[in-house]
Amino acid sequence: MNKYILYLLFIFIVIDLFSCKSDKRVEVLKYSVLNEYPHDGNSFTQGLAWENGQLYEGTGLEGKSKLLSVELSSGKVIKSIDLAPEYFGEGICILKDKIFQLTWQNKKVFVYDKSTFNLLHTFTIATEGWGICTDGQNLIVSDGTNKLSFYDPDKFQLIKELFIKEKNANIYHLNELEYIDGNVFANKWNSDLVYRIDPVSGTVNGKLNLSALTKKAQAAHPDADVLNGIAFNPQTGNIYVTGKRWLSLFEITLD
Repeated sequence: MNKYILYLLFIFIVIDLFSCKSDKRVEVLKYSVLNEYPHDGNSFTQGLAWENGQLYEGTGLEGKSKLLSVELSSGKVIKSIDLAPEYFGEGICILKDKIFQLTWQNKKVFVYDKSTFNLLHTFTIATEGWGICTDGQNLIVSDGTNKLSFYDPDKFQLIKELFIKEKNANIYHLNELEYIDGNVFANKWNSDLVYRIDPVSGTVNGKLNLSALTKKAQAAHPDADVLNGIAFNPQTGNIYVTGKRWLSLFEITLD
């Protein structure tokens, strides 16, 4: 066996070892359901947020898109505003005293006063809007591709783009987002998967399969659609999840 063949074998072994190490970094996340709450089966949920004991929800579809504050225990709407009928509402997030709401293909971002729901600003972005969350400083937006975009919250200027990979494979259809304990959790559209993503490297370091909740929701309501909606309660460490036209919102904890 000549030196060239030995060298190639060495390279293949190193690549294989590196791949094995990479595999170990993608943790299979497990969860337990703590509570199940009522959810409006007419709500085409696109975004979910939680702050100081209050649940907020953004819904979609032209002519039906809304921004809501909702009582968790009953699912009762406390406050609601309608988007203009030409807009398809998408993800929402809260930063300080403002609520940010994306639109899908309208390329508009609405900024509201958190307390009154009064519209404060409207920004324009270059991409579709899918999901949005915040690390407490920047806004992080998904557009249905394999990237997350970081924006300045004051002028909605693009700061950077981060491309997301799992084991060197691009992850597309990143949708509803939530920032949890230093990671971005991203629901993959039209699937039951939620990815845990390192917001510095773009590497998927964990994966959560919520197919059991989707099956339960779809068995309860013939019009129940896909999983969509993630909110984090930092006081308890628990996570709220729901979907489009689901009759239930689930409170879960990661095991």
